[in-house]
Amino acid sequence: MPSFALDVAVMTDGKKEKALKRSPEGPRVAVAQMAPLLGDLEQNLEMHRRAVARAEALGADLLVFPELSLTGYRLKDTVPDVALARSSELVAELAGLSASLALVVGLVEETPGHHFHNASVYFEKGRLAALHRKVYLPTYGMFDEQRYFARGLRIGAFDSAVGRAAMLLCEDMLHPTALTIAALDGATVLIVPSASPVKGIVGDGEVDANGRHWEAYNRTMARNAGLYVVYANRVGVEDGITFWGGSEIIGPAGETLAKAAYYEDDLISAVVTDAAVRRRRIHSPVLRDEDLDLTINELSRLRGRPRQPLPEGREPLGPSARRGRPGDDDGPRRRPRLKPERGERRRRKIEPGLALAEDKVSGGEANDGGKKT
Repeated sequence: MPSFALDVAVMTDGKKEKALKRSPEGPRVAVAQMAPLLGDLEQNLEMHRRAVARAEALGADLLVFPELSLTGYRLKDTVPDVALARSSELVAELAGLSASLALVVGLVEETPGHHFHNASVYFEKGRLAALHRKVYLPTYGMFDEQRYFARGLRIGAFDSAVGRAAMLLCEDMLHPTALTIAALDGATVLIVPSASPVKGIVGDGEVDANGRHWEAYNRTMARNAGLYVVYANRVGVEDGITFWGGSEIIGPAGETLAKAAYYEDDLISAVVTDAAVRRRRIHSPVLRDEDLDLTINELSRLRGRPRQPLPEGREPLGPSARRGRPGDDDGPRRRPRLKPERGERRRRKIEPGLALAEDKVSGGEANDGGKKT
């Protein structure tokens, strides 16, 4: 049965707007497409406050802001000047804004060891509940992030106001392995804050070639993994660079549920349901058939790390394990399993929030988030 919503008139900032009352079928996620002011934390915080008020009027359960929404993107040498520790007053104020709806905010995180991370922070019920540090820092074209930021070390899912979710920051999303990790950790909603610039204008259509690439890619990945993609891009101009916007919420079958304007501030929302994820994964069980052991072993081979055979009598996992290698004379062999080197973390169970356990770790250098409790 298709979802439906009731139009209602609401007053926000003295203006009448058409809002959508929350559908009874599931939680509502919203995206605030905005143009943050470079380096101006106070003005950007005020933009966040106004967006929260509008999203509350829409009945949103989660509001997602773009990458580095609190600071602007082209920070360069000013990164340390705008960085925030988790204990800062500004982080506490952002947490306070999440009393009635959850928030995903982009900021520069400073760790106790004075490392600076391009981070996406999830706030819920007045507290910081999860954090993702950008893993893939681009250094091509206009990008020079690795010069100013430290890399994140983990990707993981967490329980959120809209179901099991994961965050990938812009370039992270362009690495399919990152999405696969998030999906296998149980994510059904993938949150992708972005600061994607205009590139490759060819004169046809409303958006540039880079925007068209993102739009096609988001739909392909949503369909392939059978999950929601919440893509929150920014707009505006910084240091001569234009950001194209076009934020969108894509359903598990690749359908567009909400689409923001190009090059302008906007606020969009859509209802997300587990039933839609279920339907897609029944129809196309690609994620179910993902062979983790094959992936681990082949990556280990490519990396040059030694592999050990399975113990005698133990059967390998996955259909590919029963295939022989070309040139084998003695039939199919057991597939080797990775033997961790000294000091490496051994194989673990997938547990909610385990990859986001930095609050439990002294110093906060090794992990990428706060475990949700």
